[in-house]
Amino acid sequence: MVQTKKIMGALVTATVLMSLVAGCGAKTSEPTTASTAPQATKAADAPAKAGDGKVVVGFSQIGAESGWRGAETQSIQDTAKADPTIDLKFSDAQQKQENQIKAIRSFIAQKVDVIAMAPVVETGWEAVLKEAKDAKIPVILVDRGVDKKNEDLYTSFIGSDFIVEGQNAAKAMAEHLGDKGNIVELEGTVGASAATDRKKGFDDEMKNHPNIKIVKSQSGDFNRATGKQVMEAILKSPEGKDIQGVYAHNDDMALGAIQAIEEAGKKPGSDVKIVSIDGIKEAFEAVKAGKLNTVVECNPLLGPQLFQAAKDLKAGKQLPKWIKSNEDVFTGQKAIDALPNRKY
Repeated sequence: MVQTKKIMGALVTATVLMSLVAGCGAKTSEPTTASTAPQATKAADAPAKAGDGKVVVGFSQIGAESGWRGAETQSIQDTAKADPTIDLKFSDAQQKQENQIKAIRSFIAQKVDVIAMAPVVETGWEAVLKEAKDAKIPVILVDRGVDKKNEDLYTSFIGSDFIVEGQNAAKAMAEHLGDKGNIVELEGTVGASAATDRKKGFDDEMKNHPNIKIVKSQSGDFNRATGKQVMEAILKSPEGKDIQGVYAHNDDMALGAIQAIEEAGKKPGSDVKIVSIDGIKEAFEAVKAGKLNTVVECNPLLGPQLFQAAKDLKAGKQLPKWIKSNEDVFTGQKAIDALPNRKY
């Protein structure tokens, strides 16, 4: 009986010691990420996390200010849904930078594999991007950039060359006006890289067309209703009494401007030439109706490129700093022919 008690006591002691060792190991183990986990680490040794075995991507979207933005969101959500290797954590910032910063910090806390965001403006990201870098979580920018001094804080940018888009819009406008006339510029959200670069590209190309004058330039916030309101006010102003063209930084503002021009008794597309950027289906329909003259494409279907980049990062591959999307310029019959195939 004494011998039995001694054996049982030894077994209890061994069990306690084993649990203590396991507890210390769990407490001192550091969370592993795709960039820090050593190759020899076994899956059983790594701490479990949500989406384990998948590529976990946290995406912060600006909001839903336009049809283009909605198409981008749909592309990202549909691509993730169709891919069993992707775990998407999606956040809508409702046009507010502070909401995006909160979302990014939440993604960091959740230890996602990759953070992606479409930044609402260019500046104000340094602190939170440093937090992501310190956490060894790569950041991919989608369709909009950040301040150039923060380039070392993100891994890659997926999207368009906004400056080239602005240049293409200017060339189209010059052609429609025969290199002479007064125009209005409807700018995007103040501080957004798309607005800043589309203006720069347009202005740079317009130096080659000195007889075309921008008589009024004002932000319509990439929004259709705001674009209409701004255009209404401009048409009532002294500068707006004699205009021959409108350059809109996106299609939604152009469509709002078309409404305002029609309500003012003028014919958009003929009395007032209109050039816009994005390429949503409604813009192509407006070209077909003769109300919009040229659409410079900016491709929002970036879901496949985003998740391929995320997979490549988790696999240890190096990404180019800029992954460009394929785009075109559509005028007249070319736009009409492309209309049936527009997906957004």
